[in-house]
Amino acid sequence: MSENENCVRCGGIVAPDGRCWDCGHAQPAFRSHVEVTAPDGAAGVSDRGGRRGVNADAMALTRRGGWTIGVVCDGVSMSPRAERAAQVAAEVGARVLAARLPAGVLPETALGEAAARAAQAVAALATPADTEVSPACTFVAGVAGPEGIWSASIGDSRAYWLPDEGTGMTLTEDDIGEHDALAAWLGAEAEDTEARIRSYRPSVPGRLLLCTDGLWRYLPDAEGLRDAVIRVPQASTDGVDLLPHAQELVRYALDAGGHDNITAVLIPVDATAPPDRAAPETPAPGGPAA
Repeated sequence: MSENENCVRCGGIVAPDGRCWDCGHAQPAFRSHVEVTAPDGAAGVSDRGGRRGVNADAMALTRRGGWTIGVVCDGVSMSPRAERAAQVAAEVGARVLAARLPAGVLPETALGEAAARAAQAVAALATPADTEVSPACTFVAGVAGPEGIWSASIGDSRAYWLPDEGTGMTLTEDDIGEHDALAAWLGAEAEDTEARIRSYRPSVPGRLLLCTDGLWRYLPDAEGLRDAVIRVPQASTDGVDLLPHAQELVRYALDAGGHDNITAVLIPVDATAPPDRAAPETPAPGGPAA
């Protein structure tokens, strides 16, 4: 959508964030379907789904200095400007990781910094008009490098390890409280914005998946997600291309009902450890892996 398109409510000019400059109304078609790719074949797809007026999911994907970096955020539906919160968090988180990882910073440290900076950026979106609730979103980041994969999460967006062979796993733990209510998020009212960080050194190649609950509520376990991914044949013999696989995951959720926004980012991962050293590692938040 360009800045010259007109608002569907008042006819005003639409800003780059998808809201009208004049009345502030979010445009229904803005970012309704987005696809991104990285040079190593990583890919992401985000879709508004079949029931939501606005896509409040956001993603960022980049490749820097041997690292592939992905961030996925889901705007909290009851908060104002949720789609803006998700966009800001994804962009800030990816930018911090793209600067810190190639500089040699430990992945655990870089991920902790990325989550903290994203939290600060989302909290800064709050205005005096947000008297009861301010913009908020979840956060999950994943990075793949020569020594393995790492993830960091706040909220209920998830990271999964989907190996070509063997058993997959969920790398994140949902921050969910009583009655399945979200217990942690990014935003001015958030009490705990310390990310849960996990590392893993795979013994076989596979894919790191980052996704919002618009996907995992239909495919909650790693095996189902992997089956949906591997049934799509590789589109090219020249290199990895995970875009058709990300498209298939989003298509699955849409066909299953598409009740929420849906985002899936897939990052290719090479084997980095022999089988007897491939156990998952769960360091203290922000601390180095064992």
